Amino acid sequence: MVFGDACPEELRDAGERLSVDELRARQLALLQSTVRAAYENVPHYRAALDGVGFAPGDLRELSDLSRLPFTTKQDLRDNYPFGMFAVPRTSVARVHASSGTTGQPTVVGYTQQDLDTWADLMARSIRAAGGRAGDVCHVSYGYGLFTGGLGAHYGAERLGCTVVPVSGGMTERQVDLIRDFGARIIMVTPSYFLSIVDELEARGLDPRDTALRIGIFGAEPWTEQMRAEVEQRTGIHAVDIYGLSEVMGPGVAQECVETKDGLHIWEDHFYPEIIDPVTGEVLPDGAEGELVFTTLTKQAFPVLRYRTRDLTRLLPGTARPGLRRMQKITGRTDDMMIIRGVNVFPTQIEEQILLVEGLTPHYQCVLTRPHNLDELTVRVEAAPSHHPDAARELAHRIKSRIGITATVELLPPHALERSLGKAKRLKDNRPK
Repeated sequence: MVFGDACPEELRDAGERLSVDELRARQLALLQSTVRAAYENVPHYRAALDGVGFAPGDLRELSDLSRLPFTTKQDLRDNYPFGMFAVPRTSVARVHASSGTTGQPTVVGYTQQDLDTWADLMARSIRAAGGRAGDVCHVSYGYGLFTGGLGAHYGAERLGCTVVPVSGGMTERQVDLIRDFGARIIMVTPSYFLSIVDELEARGLDPRDTALRIGIFGAEPWTEQMRAEVEQRTGIHAVDIYGLSEVMGPGVAQECVETKDGLHIWEDHFYPEIIDPVTGEVLPDGAEGELVFTTLTKQAFPVLRYRTRDLTRLLPGTARPGLRRMQKITGRTDDMMIIRGVNVFPTQIEEQILLVEGLTPHYQCVLTRPHNLDELTVRVEAAPSHHPDAARELAHRIKSRIGITATVELLPPHALERSLGKAKRLKDNRPK
């Protein structure tokens, strides 16, 4: 089913037009050079490959990649700050880093060629989402060490857009600039976009009356129900973008506006695998598991078999037939809740919230352990006109559809703290 205007074939770059055979040949050649560069220039990778008895020359076909060990976030932390770089520090044009709130920050580096590649892929992504040269692009991702803002910024400029570099925060001003500058594209986390929509409506303005037509949402999982609500309230095309700083930043995969059926992976630059998160076994296309990426063109910071912790599946390409799609992220192996033996992700709770009339998408899952058993409380903001049975209905849906018992706490509008970036959906109050 077609939801938006397709990107004309003549606007697509060469990487989007590769046949499967051409793509696989390119991937093998790039993978061989990447593994050799990592082995020769990164002590961590030399030790890791030597540890499993694998030499760069042993990689003769794509399936040989499964013999390599995984790279984890802990590996990056252990080599802080520049130990994973494959080029001299003086050849690094820019660094980005994680916040380090859960441990030592992870630092990634880019040569100038890496930055040019990133800008090209972000331009490709924005074009696949429906953006065109000349559009005003409002960037509400955070700028700084976080990769979102600058990644979106340089990609939009590369495409030929007029960029409004707002970053996050100052929601009232965001609304003013969207209206005054006539932005057609907004790049933002979906949770913060809802805050912008709430502010428009609080002023008595109809969000459908702005010039916005495309929302490129990333940096956190979001559901099809969230897409339906956003599109109904605003009249825009809501499309997903995927990336992570350890691999490049945003622009690793992009949902195409003409199909909205998952994110096409830019496989000419990133090789994907799906693995069993427990055993590490590579799973066939179509099976759900943990997403693993190997970079194919990164110079400063090549990454071999990086475990993303994101859960998804690989599917055949549609809008870009030669490139595989990844299903929208269903959750992460490290924010999964286990409630009385049942695995639950916040996105599953969100799906049920958005099916109850009178509840807003602003919510938080709170885990406690009052009597040696984990208990879940879902705190969710209610719309002013909510039905008095909304809490009971949501609790029933969670029980019948997900299989767990949860306490539902209805809150007044704006009771939950608004995030300027990734929404904090899970609060763990259990004893450490």
